[in-house]
Amino acid sequence: MIPRLTTRTGFPPVERALREPDGLLAVGGDLRVERLVDAYRHGVFPWYAEGQPILWWSPDPRMVLFVDEFAPSRSLRRRVNARQFDVRVDTAFDAVIRACAAPREGQDGTWITDAMIDAYGRLHRAGYAHSVEAWQGGELKGGLYGVGLGRVFFGESMFTRVADASKVALAHLVAIAASRRVEMIDCQQQTAHLASLGARPIPRAAFAMRLRELIHSDEPAAFCDPGAVPELSL
Repeated sequence: MIPRLTTRTGFPPVERALREPDGLLAVGGDLRVERLVDAYRHGVFPWYAEGQPILWWSPDPRMVLFVDEFAPSRSLRRRVNARQFDVRVDTAFDAVIRACAAPREGQDGTWITDAMIDAYGRLHRAGYAHSVEAWQGGELKGGLYGVGLGRVFFGESMFTRVADASKVALAHLVAIAASRRVEMIDCQQQTAHLASLGARPIPRAAFAMRLRELIHSDEPAAFCDPGAVPELSL
C-alpha cells in the first residue's frame, strides 16, 4: 500500500519504497518549497506525468557523480578548452527549465509539467534551485538545472541544442561544486551517458547515509554568484 500524503503529513522512511516500480515511495501532497526541500534532504524527488497525482521516488540503487570522480572524455576536454561557449549561472533559469521540458525525439510528453515549472521557479527564487547555462552567439544552446542543498547538488534535467552544450555545462557544474566543497551530484537514474562521465550507482542506504553526512541545514547553500563563471580548463 503506497502512503498517500496530505499537506500535513511527512514522507515515510525511504526503505519502504517499492521494488516495482523501483523506488515509488508516496503519492500526493504538494510542491511547496518546504516540501521539496524536505524531500531532497531525505533523498526523495517528485516525478510524474500530466494528469497523474504527484508521485515521490527514492530508487535503489541511486546514480551519483562524486565530484572527484568526474571523468570527461578527450572530446569534451577539447570542447571546454576551446572556449566555444559562454557559461553562466542563474541568468536564465526559467528558459532552461522550459527547454528541458520541451518534447524530445521519441517521447510523447514530459514529466516537467507546468506545476513542476512553477514549483522549481519558486525554489529558484528561494535560493535552492540553480541553472548552469551554455551560451553561444548570445543564444542559449544548452544547460541543466537542479537543487543545491548542503554539500550536495541534485541534478534534475539537462538539454542541448548543439553538440556537447549540456556536457560543457556539466563540466562547469563540477568545477563550481568542487570550489564550494560540494562532494556529490545526484543523477537519480542510471544512464550510459552519465556513466561515461564517471557517475555510478550506489545502494540507496549508502546514498541516504551520505546525505546525512553532507546536509545539516534546510537553508539555501552558497552555490555561485549569478552571471558568467570563470573560464575552465580540463
